[in-house]
Amino acid sequence: MTQYLLSIYQPDGVVPDDEFLAPLMEQLSVWNDDLRKAGAWVFSAGLHPPEAATVVQQQSDEMLVTDGPFTEGKEHVGGFTIIDVEDLDAALVWARRLAKILVALAVEVRPVAG
Repeated sequence: MTQYLLSIYQPDGVVPDDEFLAPLMEQLSVWNDDLRKAGAWVFSAGLHPPEAATVVQQQSDEMLVTDGPFTEGKEHVGGFTIIDVEDLDAALVWARRLAKILVALAVEVRPVAG
């Protein structure tokens, strides 16, 4: 079995209202329940917006600590799920289901090292 990170990318800006999000959250709950029933779910989390980030970086003899995301962009990782499945094909089955729920949001699939 291999673990895969499914990263959900969403646009920066205003979060849609509850009326828009409610049906998506219901479908995500079913998707997560199905993952658990299949024994593929490892961990999931949503993230605060990128402006809540703090970046720590060693440069020469100085430790830099800056507010905000590491990179500026029009999209950010809004949440993620780690799954444990047989191979990339199996991970893509779950990712396709997730992308269908999230409509226009991108889902990146990446194997976990180690």
